[in-house]
Amino acid sequence: MQKNESDLFETVLTDNQEISPGVHLISFERNFDFLPGQVIKIALDLEHPPRIYSICSGNKESEIRILFNIKEDGILTPKLAGMIPGENILISKPYGSFLGTSEPAWLISTGTGIAPFYSMFQSGLTQNKKLLHGVSQLNQFYFEDELEWKLGENYIRCCSQESSCDVIPGRVTDYLESVSDFPDVKYYLCGNALMVVEIRDLLISRGVPFENILAEIYF
Repeated sequence: MQKNESDLFETVLTDNQEISPGVHLISFERNFDFLPGQVIKIALDLEHPPRIYSICSGNKESEIRILFNIKEDGILTPKLAGMIPGENILISKPYGSFLGTSEPAWLISTGTGIAPFYSMFQSGLTQNKKLLHGVSQLNQFYFEDELEWKLGENYIRCCSQESSCDVIPGRVTDYLESVSDFPDVKYYLCGNALMVVEIRDLLISRGVPFENILAEIYF
């Protein structure tokens, strides 16, 4: 996903919420169209390379939202987390091919990898979808009330370090290993590289065609 950094332009933050410890949701006015699942680049200046983030809002909403977790040793996210409404950031126009469709699909994510799927659901792409979200702590199930309302039993939460009556214990991979039959649909994977590779290999070993697996890697 390469794009010329000279395409970056200024926009004004309208909100910055810490929705979970170390996890922020920032907002700014939407002045462009995008397709659910696309990404933008974000930077604070032209001296440091921008980072890529999935859009985390519906494509008809008045604002763009971006979900990110603070990387303590990072250049961008610690500063971005401390910014207040009215301050400027640099962004690119949206791009990318990890796009939601109206076709049946399984959407598999970990951590803030939920962002593109939330954008798809907020854009009306909920029918025939099954969402799996894996986290380590219960407070990392971002937007869970809305997702449970939209998806019902097709919203599956997996938590590796804490337990709750309506959450499956263990990792998303553990849940997938217990599945006996994988339907002939598209499988969207969004999370860190290790998770994507591990689940991709698991799906292929269960007979899912390689071309049915789409991946977006979060660094």
